[in-house]
Amino acid sequence: MAERGKYVAYVSTYTMGDNHGISIYDVDLENGRFSLKDRVEITNSSYLTISHNRKWLYSITDFGVEAYEILPDGGLKTINMAGINGMRGCYLSTDYEDRFLFVAGWHDGKITVLRVGEDGSVGEITEEIFHRGLGSIAERNFRPHVSCVKMTRDNHYLCATDLGLDHTNVYRLDHETGKLKLADVIRSEVESAPRHIKFSKNGEFLYIVHELKNIIDVYTYKEENDNPFFDKIQTVPTVNNYHAGGTAASALNLSDDFKYLLSSNAGDNSVILFKIDPETGMLSKLFCLPISGEYPKDAMLFPDNRHLVSLNHESNTMTFFNVDLEKGLIVMNGPEIHVDQPNCVIFHRIG
Repeated sequence: MAERGKYVAYVSTYTMGDNHGISIYDVDLENGRFSLKDRVEITNSSYLTISHNRKWLYSITDFGVEAYEILPDGGLKTINMAGINGMRGCYLSTDYEDRFLFVAGWHDGKITVLRVGEDGSVGEITEEIFHRGLGSIAERNFRPHVSCVKMTRDNHYLCATDLGLDHTNVYRLDHETGKLKLADVIRSEVESAPRHIKFSKNGEFLYIVHELKNIIDVYTYKEENDNPFFDKIQTVPTVNNYHAGGTAASALNLSDDFKYLLSSNAGDNSVILFKIDPETGMLSKLFCLPISGEYPKDAMLFPDNRHLVSLNHESNTMTFFNVDLEKGLIVMNGPEIHVDQPNCVIFHRIG
């Protein structure tokens, strides 16, 4: 369980008619609730990330990426904005030294790498890679759609999931030039649509959630002779046997203490929580339960693992729950909070 502390939560949203794309909330850790603290003007903030040094926040925007300094009270101060020479991104992350920012392009199947300055500012583009090819069917979902970009925890390789081509490309990062070189390909099941990835705390296990097949694949990861090796050890469903049709897996988030992995399901409108075996990396299901909203695009355990928030993109709400890990239950905790088209949530400890 996380230490008691003061937290804020950043929530990104699309901006149809309202130009405040990031909302900042004070987090009531004891009662498992949010209260609005501030709002930031930015268009269509589809995803957020915080640098590993916890000093900077980066957001997708229609015009590229926006960099912010995180102030002591959790407020955000604009540093700069940078273009990505392509269509609007859907995901972004930094390497573990916070020297590069990676942007995933769902619309144009592109990976963009940008240099990060010592002050957190976003600098020049160092690499642009377009994924090529077709998936099993040449339709909307089966063209290149880069959906997630994340470094291995040893900071050697960038993993880029492509939910149109059903694989994850693994690129070796040159830490001087910011260039990428393909080192491996992790192939998912046909028409599974790999969406997001997470690594275990020790970096030895990789989790890939698949949007169309509603599964999470678990891999071991190791590097030998300067080459990455990934071996699949488990596949688990993100839904119960009795689930709604037309269901698509969405979120993938680790708890603050890395002991639990959470995913959400649009259509089924549920959230599933797994316990992680720290030795084997394998997942065991604790519960899969409804979240009282439409299309939980993101969902997250509070830092104390006693509460949960679901961002319901289609019903324009955030719903809150008390979590009982022993009994495998969530219970609605207070009224929903209205927020237009929420996309992702990040907790940040302040003070």
